Amino acid sequence: MKKILLLLCLFPFLMANQCNDDDDNGQVNCTQEARAGLNVTVHDAVTHAVLTESVTVVATEGTYIETLELIPGSDIFSGAWERQGSYVLTVSKEGYQTYTSETIVVTADVCHVIPQNVMVQLVPQ
Repeated sequence: MKKILLLLCLFPFLMANQCNDDDDNGQVNCTQEARAGLNVTVHDAVTHAVLTESVTVVATEGTYIETLELIPGSDIFSGAWERQGSYVLTVSKEGYQTYTSETIVVTADVCHVIPQNVMVQLVPQ
């Protein structure tokens, strides 16, 4: 009789333990950080030097327009944070020809956008 009582007392704890197993029922655990859909580096087409100062990078999709921001401590202009779409980039800097890209498609998986890394070479005027 004591064994049955012991089992009955322990039953809720044993069942609770079964609920906390490693089976996540197919759920995907996504990270919380935001990801940029567009990451752009800009170079001088002649010298291949990286250009960041006074460079403007604009992403456009229909009526959506975003000026990409230079990530502090890097040479990368990023934007379209967690935003899928088909973008055209316009890159400009005084003393250089303005660059307009072909369409760049940003897709996503179940958690985040898939970043598109783009290198632009500006031609001096």
